[in-house]
Amino acid sequence: MSTFDIERLLGQMAADLRRLLAAEGRERPLMVGIRTGGVWVAERLHERLGIEAPLGELSINFYRDDFTRIGLHPRVEPSSLPFDVDDRHILLVDDVLQTGRTIRAALNEIFDYGRPASVTLAVLADRGGHELPVRADVTGATVRLGPGEHLKLTGPEPLALEILGPR
Repeated sequence: MSTFDIERLLGQMAADLRRLLAAEGRERPLMVGIRTGGVWVAERLHERLGIEAPLGELSINFYRDDFTRIGLHPRVEPSSLPFDVDDRHILLVDDVLQTGRTIRAALNEIFDYGRPASVTLAVLADRGGHELPVRADVTGATVRLGPGEHLKLTGPEPLALEILGPR
């Protein structure tokens, strides 16, 4: 088992997001976390970036295209976007990027709420294995896993990311 320094990763992600937002002239961004791990990461980034608007939360189970194939039985919970997304800069946050299907589902749901000016994707870890052309704008860690290994985020307190061996 291998663990990561979450505080260091979050600090670097916050600094990278500040630089990216400034370089792109994206003022007053809104932050949205994908349940569950993405919300945990987003809560910490939201605080570090000092974003005044409330944090949005997406429950994307209804939007997934692979839940029956991978054995998920979606429990559809409502999302909470307590703001108007039209013409706003959205910071979309998730814990682990793998296939890209979760991000595709999240984008579909965001666009059901309106048309944002931009969406910036930040992930705590990119573990490879992409099936869709999705990449993060800001990544805390890029991890290549061996056969049978997987990443697990636990939290919310304490927040920990671990590489676990074969199941």
